[in-house]
Amino acid sequence: CPSLKEIRDQANCGSCWAFGSTEAMTDRMCIASNGTVTTHLSAQDVTSCDKLGDMGCNGGIPSSVYSYWALSGIVDGGNYGDKSGCWSYQLEPCAHHVNSSKYPACPDEVRAPKCARKCESEDKDWTKAKVKGEKGYSVCQQGELEGTCAIKMAADIYQNGPITGMFFVKQDFLAYKSGVYEPKLLSPPLGGHAIKIMGFGTEDGKDYWLVANSWNEDWGDDGYFKIIRGKNACQIEDPVINGGPVAGHPKSA
Repeated sequence: CPSLKEIRDQANCGSCWAFGSTEAMTDRMCIASNGTVTTHLSAQDVTSCDKLGDMGCNGGIPSSVYSYWALSGIVDGGNYGDKSGCWSYQLEPCAHHVNSSKYPACPDEVRAPKCARKCESEDKDWTKAKVKGEKGYSVCQQGELEGTCAIKMAADIYQNGPITGMFFVKQDFLAYKSGVYEPKLLSPPLGGHAIKIMGFGTEDGKDYWLVANSWNEDWGDDGYFKIIRGKNACQIEDPVINGGPVAGHPKSA
């Protein structure tokens, strides 16, 4: 599945909730179909058109994106400049917390484009381009014993593919380059961030989650990061945070 190796870029828009969700859905549709379905779900459709309590570039909740997938469906659409799908991402990639020779610095403020309700190319129909999924579910429940959530998350990823997670970004995370990230206790928290948790493993005796970020491949470890697993670091294993880790199943053919 090509999408498993893809790092997207949300640009300077608080649409991580749309990316962390559509990335995992795109992967799962491909995995469930044994690689035959490679529909690339549009993060732009979700950012601009999902009004289920979500606010475009001002943030949103991944669990509601899974409801939107089930209720309205999501059109296909590639990354910025890729016109092969119905509606590609409209905001240009930019340098996130790094000095980049490849991308311009992220602008101060951007607005989510209005919901288009029509595809970029005339020969594609918006309604026909919509793909629906089954309703999403929480990977863990509130009030579970500590450590249970991490076990369930790993089992779900192993069984079905990537899940959508949430964690709190701390100042020291921005400079991450490689290795297993362990948040410094006194590093100031900056805010919640949604991501695609795609795998897990152990490196130098440390258990980690392998996570795809949406700050393009110039950031971090080619766009990915590893974060310590089993310790609820930055509340990544906490079901109370905005619904915590969520996932969904594609409609069975």
